Amino acid sequence: MTINNSRAMDSANSSTPELSPSDIQGVIDRILAKDSAVETKSAAAGDSTRGRALALSDSDTEHSSHDGEQQDLAERRALRRVAGLSTELEDVTEVEYRQLRLERVVLAGLWSEGTAADAENSLKELAALAETAGSEVLDGIIQRRLKPDPGTFLGSGKAQELKEIVMATGADTVIVDSELAPSQRRGLEDIVKVKVIDRTALILDIFAQHAKSREGKAQVELAQLEYLLPRLRGWGESMSRQAGGQVGSASAGMGSRGPGETKIELDRRKIRTRMAKLRREIAGMKPARETKRANRHRNSVPSVAIAGYTNAGKSSLLNRLTDAGVLVENALFATLDPTIRKAQTEDGIGYTLADTVGFVRSLPTQLVEAFRSTLEEVADADLILHVVDASHPDPEGQIVAVRTVLAEVDARKVPEIIVLNKADAADPFVLERLRQRESRHVVVSARTGEGIPELLQAISEGIPRPGVDLELLVPYERGEVVSRLHQQDAEILSVEHVEDGTRMHVKVREGLAAELEPFVTHG
Repeated sequence: MTINNSRAMDSANSSTPELSPSDIQGVIDRILAKDSAVETKSAAAGDSTRGRALALSDSDTEHSSHDGEQQDLAERRALRRVAGLSTELEDVTEVEYRQLRLERVVLAGLWSEGTAADAENSLKELAALAETAGSEVLDGIIQRRLKPDPGTFLGSGKAQELKEIVMATGADTVIVDSELAPSQRRGLEDIVKVKVIDRTALILDIFAQHAKSREGKAQVELAQLEYLLPRLRGWGESMSRQAGGQVGSASAGMGSRGPGETKIELDRRKIRTRMAKLRREIAGMKPARETKRANRHRNSVPSVAIAGYTNAGKSSLLNRLTDAGVLVENALFATLDPTIRKAQTEDGIGYTLADTVGFVRSLPTQLVEAFRSTLEEVADADLILHVVDASHPDPEGQIVAVRTVLAEVDARKVPEIIVLNKADAADPFVLERLRQRESRHVVVSARTGEGIPELLQAISEGIPRPGVDLELLVPYERGEVVSRLHQQDAEILSVEHVEDGTRMHVKVREGLAAELEPFVTHG
């Protein structure tokens, strides 16, 4: 076979005319130019993605024309910490001259179920959370273990290896991809000798940074205090007891007899008092939200809630559908406060679109309870647009995580449309797999506008529509009734101008049907 191939090549070469030196040089120049372009493109791509966790999108164009001026985003980015500019001195006696720098973290996860890819995706998501909180991720480890160690979560041997990684990288914080018991956190800190926080504390920190409204700040603070209460630690003066009278003498006098109250007990009491006050404040804000919701129900305005995993593109989709100008940022939990906007179908049926807080795997129960009043927008909706990031490594896992939270807030019975977003960046095979898995779906791209008309049509078909069929004859002097039918939530099937007035065939809701009874014709 080698001989035959050689003869074929010889015959081909003999039939091909020889190239001149100038032609050969031209071919070489074209090859070198192509290689240079490829290297430049890959270098540019590397620069744009350097330092970004894989769970975040690598899209160069973060916003579209429908996102508006993004003034909130400009305000958030007005003050940023920059990595690599630290002039920190090594001498610990010069502490007062040290500069503020990014927190340097090492991640640690446990692989107890699922596949290795699932464990890696979870750690990548933790890296994205850490970057959103304002830290620099240096390294990450995953341990294969059936269940966490009750003392140090990872076990003493692996905890010692983690300590070596922390010392080698110069990290000052360890973030664990799970919720730690207070004893596990203390045990791991005693070994690694740096601060240890868990996934729940990290998410709460992000929420505290991004909450803007009065209700949102109160909800986040309540969730943080609920998390902090069983994790208070005391030493030194924290364990001393309250005393009164002559404290320095042998007899402390009145107020010091008996065991007294330690400072840590006093702190717990203050936290419980603050939590009670926050619950009263949140309960006081609830009637205003319920009143607005009751008005929409009274006017029979259908409501559509946009729910989904964090960073799936919910705010971008709301901006695309309504030009709301809501903050859009390539970060997890960028927007927390719900935004409600009016919208209308092509045939004039009005409805509301509500953007809600994003979900995540293992969303802290404290946040679910604290944000329950906000999540009620989803439970009371007539239709849920479940936005899924189709370009994510595990979109099915996102769907399961969101539906778990929806079940906790009694929203699983609400009709649902799966919106496969970021179709311009998704793998076609993944899109096809999701299409086969979810019967009611729409493929869109909020950035490019792909699939938006199909989504609007699906919303129009999914919301409750007027069901009372009426034949009306409205006198010309009652033009306000005709105007109201065009503005109100009514479906006008036909209009005819006759001698006695305007003859209309309409479909309206029950509340409006009673008001139109004087104009109904029975012929």
